[in-house]
Amino acid sequence: MFFQQLINGLTLGSVYAIIALGYTMVYGILELINFAHGEIYMLGAYLGIILLAFFTASGLTEQSLLLSLILTSVLSALFCAMYGFTMEKVAYRPLRNAPRLSPLISAIGVSIFLQNYVMLTQGATDKVFPLQLGETVITFQDVRMTVTQVSIIAVSALMMLTLRLFISRTRIGKAMRATSQDKIMAALVGIDVDTIISVTFVIGAVLAAVAGVMVAVYYGLVNYTIGYIAGIKAFTAAVLGGIGSIRGAMLGGIVLGLMESMGAAYVSTEYKDAFAFVILIVILLIKPSGIFGTDLPDKV
Repeated sequence: MFFQQLINGLTLGSVYAIIALGYTMVYGILELINFAHGEIYMLGAYLGIILLAFFTASGLTEQSLLLSLILTSVLSALFCAMYGFTMEKVAYRPLRNAPRLSPLISAIGVSIFLQNYVMLTQGATDKVFPLQLGETVITFQDVRMTVTQVSIIAVSALMMLTLRLFISRTRIGKAMRATSQDKIMAALVGIDVDTIISVTFVIGAVLAAVAGVMVAVYYGLVNYTIGYIAGIKAFTAAVLGGIGSIRGAMLGGIVLGLMESMGAAYVSTEYKDAFAFVILIVILLIKPSGIFGTDLPDKV
């Protein structure tokens, strides 16, 4: 049972890590918690259902299942990237120099708007994913892994590695790191700060969209409220690892997924969602800066 829950926790934690990266990247540059990020993940899940249903009806899924899933993920990512760019342009950029509470309220407003937008256009009932990939590919005693679990862990690891290399090796990644350290000095050396911030939102939206598609395939259904819970848990993962730290978000997501899976197995499934909030409270009490976070000096 332990090893089965370990696999389940890694699968869930990989998704949390991908979503948490969007939170921590935006916070690292703007020191803003984008509470609408979970709704981008929710939009990605809905787009995954719509696109895969279209490919199934057109016969593409029968010809090439892998191609259908790749196209679904890519198109969902592109569509959500436009949402992320527009969200930053409309809801956050005008409040760049406003008091810190203003963009936070704006983020909550965008979250509520997107939830109601999806509820009115897609309905309030659960939507069933048109494809199930539950076949077992690896079996060892009582432990089994499905195609979906292997795919989620592999894709998540690849995306996290790619993002890590992008941030550390590319010119845009270096510009993002410079902007996160000092926006004024970054602008003085020729970095277009507004463009870098937009790119950060776009990358976060792409990650959230792919996570939404993967979760839709994994659970087989979605509804308009999944973004709220997933967003809070991903935020918890980001705080656990150290908000603003890329590797912290990755580790925090994995740890949160494992603890949630173990708690559901050995304590109670009824309190599965509560474990994330208990972990958040404990971390804030013990080490508010997170595992890889930096403790700020006290002002005298």
